[in-house]
Amino acid sequence: MTKKGSMLMLFLIAISFTACKKDSNDEAELQPPAIENLEIGLNNNETGVIGKDFHFNAEVLVSGKIENVQVKILPRSGEIYAKAWSHEITWDQYKDAKNATVHKHFYIPTDAVEGKYDFVIIVNDQNGSKLELKKSLTIYAEANVPVNPVASIFTIFKNDERFYRTGNFINPGASLKKGDKFVSQVTISGVKGDGKMYLLLINKKLNHRPESIDKIDFSKVIVYDVYEHKGWANTDHFSNSVYDLSTNTSIRTFPSLTIGAATDNNLPQANPVSGVKIWESGTYYYGVVYQNTSYNMGYFQYIEIPVVIN
Repeated sequence: MTKKGSMLMLFLIAISFTACKKDSNDEAELQPPAIENLEIGLNNNETGVIGKDFHFNAEVLVSGKIENVQVKILPRSGEIYAKAWSHEITWDQYKDAKNATVHKHFYIPTDAVEGKYDFVIIVNDQNGSKLELKKSLTIYAEANVPVNPVASIFTIFKNDERFYRTGNFINPGASLKKGDKFVSQVTISGVKGDGKMYLLLINKKLNHRPESIDKIDFSKVIVYDVYEHKGWANTDHFSNSVYDLSTNTSIRTFPSLTIGAATDNNLPQANPVSGVKIWESGTYYYGVVYQNTSYNMGYFQYIEIPVVIN
């Protein structure tokens, strides 16, 4: 082969290599978005209740940058509904992010219609690629949901005096102080079957506010109480304080917890209040996390309380 021929061959090989490299880069840039840790409904139960809060979580990963994230609730082929209904939400606040945790709570609209739907998650990448994922969602009217857990009593006592009662602090601005006796009654109504509640104190600075039992990080929470019910055939109220009216006797009395205590009230083994959750002055979350394992329905509620440790 002549020198001129060799140079031509090298030139052609270089062009081919560059083209292959460009095609490879283009293919990488156009990789479709991906979703991890998807949760549709609390406890990922794929259930919504008309007029009630709905939980959605997704870890979104894209090769370029996010344009937007959408969810659509669409009629499912072959299903019969009382009337035509669909719903769509677009979240633009994730625009330009490489990856994002999309953790949202929104209400199922009051004009929604009971039935089984397609729940469609759409992630649009600015490079033109797109992910469209279809899951299932069952929507109930509140009267027809198998169990409908909600806190009907949420009360706190400080040194045997009422400190907080469902929705209101008795003395706004008051705080819990080291040595105070903390007592709380929480009652969850509208449940049956098997279920369990945790009542938790959590330093707000830890940025941990679990919405389901499986998300509780026990290295960050102080357990005030834990209690469960089993095999309830009929819908009833579930409380951490149980009194038998027929015999006028207390079956279970809610425990007490001293603010600043060395251990919490976790069962079956108390946990030391140490490490990152050691008592400190600041704002604490106090809340209930309930899960009904028979029907895979859950409930959570938190308030904020000032705590002073000196």
